[in-house]
Amino acid sequence: MSTAASLPVLSSAEGGLARYLAEIRRFPMLEPQEEFMLAKAWRDRGDVEAAHKLVTSHLRLVAKIAMGYRGYGLPVGELIAEGNVGMMQAVKRFDPDKGFRLSTYAMWWIRASIQEYILRSWSLVKIGTTAAQKKLFFNLRRLRGQMKAIEGGQLTPDQVEKIATQLNVPQDEVITMDRRLAAPDHSLNAPLRGDEEGSSEWQDWLVDETPNQEARLAEGDEYDSRKALLAAAMKDLNERERDILVQRRLTEEPTTLEDLSARYGISRERVRQIEVRAFEKLQKAVRTAAAEQGMNGGAVSPGFSSPA
Repeated sequence: MSTAASLPVLSSAEGGLARYLAEIRRFPMLEPQEEFMLAKAWRDRGDVEAAHKLVTSHLRLVAKIAMGYRGYGLPVGELIAEGNVGMMQAVKRFDPDKGFRLSTYAMWWIRASIQEYILRSWSLVKIGTTAAQKKLFFNLRRLRGQMKAIEGGQLTPDQVEKIATQLNVPQDEVITMDRRLAAPDHSLNAPLRGDEEGSSEWQDWLVDETPNQEARLAEGDEYDSRKALLAAAMKDLNERERDILVQRRLTEEPTTLEDLSARYGISRERVRQIEVRAFEKLQKAVRTAAAEQGMNGGAVSPGFSSPA
């Protein structure tokens, strides 16, 4: 559907919301029969103009629903824009032959689109959320208000139990979500208090725990050296030893002793003995070469250990 480009735009300038609300009022509400015919024209013939009329006639519904989510600290314009996306999705999937009005069907798409946007955008919930946690997130404030709980204060045990029972979620999730909603967000660019010059920000005190460039370079060089040592040491093994060692220790899914015994026509115990002997020869060759180069040759290669 390509109606988005022709929808009214809510600007961020002062008074933009009032102008937007005034502008969308010029789109007339549809009578049931007119809505039915427009919906059939879109569904059966792909009439974009009909779809545009269906969307624009419900922009006031989108704005009304979006206003109910202003308490989450996100720009109203973005809430309305997301709601408009949900409205267009509703029109795209609406079946007029079901016998109900578009507004009844669309409100679920509008709310779902706005709620998903809030969950994506709100820093306090940028974690995996289950359906129960989403329900808790969007109903906790309302239930708090009904209980006349003090804003910013902790819920009492009785209030926690009542909310958990009503929403069918564990009590510890109610407590955790309530603390998230009560915790304010802080900008990393906020100046530190007590800084006389006012030049220090919170981000200046964040510790980067990742290795510095010198450490990463040294680790990379050592890793490359160990790989070269391992490749050179592998040449000291005969073809059968090298193949068995690779199949048993250097593949993501090691080959079983039974498969290798069938391949070489020897017993499983003999395969195991060759594997152990090849590994010991490899370790000795790597350590000798590492000692000659002045390296710490205690390990053959990352993830390559001695047999148990």
